[in-house]
Amino acid sequence: MKNQLGNTIRSLRKKLGITQSELAAKLGISSSAVGMYEQGRREPDNNTILKLCSFFGITSDYLLGNEAENSTKKNNPDSSREVSEVFDEFTQTLLSQQCLMFDGIPLNDEDRGKIVDAINVVKALINQQHRKPAEG
Repeated sequence: MKNQLGNTIRSLRKKLGITQSELAAKLGISSSAVGMYEQGRREPDNNTILKLCSFFGITSDYLLGNEAENSTKKNNPDSSREVSEVFDEFTQTLLSQQCLMFDGIPLNDEDRGKIVDAINVVKALINQQHRKPAEG
């Protein structure tokens, strides 16, 4: 399909019931840019691709047409998963992707490290709560 990316953006936007202008405002870009992406007249830069993925809650592979929306457990809300698995995947993503943002602000190495530390504290607290008391 010639305009896979544009069709995917349009489909996801319509699923949420938002206009091109509303999507543009959420991404911090012009509504004409969104229109051009959807028409296949322009392609988003890497930063905008990351924003799109974050906004829609999808992987870049899905956005770019390399995987089906529900092809992985990660994208299927009906699949049972271990929270520790989700934490591990998120930690791996934090450590491996340099261009992640939080509310539109790029995260640096220190920011990512703080988030990973917080995740590890939560994991430790949960493990501590669920340990059986030692029999004496």
